Amino acid sequence: MTKDQNFYQSIRKLALVTGCILLIPLIAMQLNDEVDWSLFDFIFAGTLIFGTGFTYKFITRKTIDIAYRVAVGFALFTGFFLIWTNLAVGIIGSENNSINMIYFGVIAVGIIGALIVRFQSKGMVSVLFLMAAAMALAAAIALFSGMHQLPGSSVIEILGVNGFFMTLFIIAALLFRYASLEQVLANADTEN
Repeated sequence: MTKDQNFYQSIRKLALVTGCILLIPLIAMQLNDEVDWSLFDFIFAGTLIFGTGFTYKFITRKTIDIAYRVAVGFALFTGFFLIWTNLAVGIIGSENNSINMIYFGVIAVGIIGALIVRFQSKGMVSVLFLMAAAMALAAAIALFSGMHQLPGSSVIEILGVNGFFMTLFIIAALLFRYASLEQVLANADTEN
């Protein structure tokens, strides 16, 4: 089986897994009135789940480097988790609070940065540190604009949630740093 055939087969599996995951809220809606997803919710969730998995498969399709694959997976999971959390309950106040749109800026920094550095490990280190800095900036904006006075958005909660995501982005950066160092060592071994 060629790499392209393997890639397309894994995409089919990804679509099946996405469908199975979406069955969970569909079944929950039948059993519980508190779960109330619209068609748009299912389409968006399916697109987000499938899109994250597809992005992982697309970026890692030509490499066997385990450290790089783990770094890509962790970074994508962190971005996915930030979007999901933001849309489900909101980072600041409720999910309907417009200040939460700032977190899509963090994701935009990651996407634009990854494209600029062409997903290379060494460049991704800087991109993910920049995303962590963008999370810190988002927290500062929220605090200086008085968002800590909203219900469910105390100073501790804003700093805690933003700090949690900052930590995840920093861990992803360190994983890319490790992958970059591993690639340098592998290249040095092949030259000798």
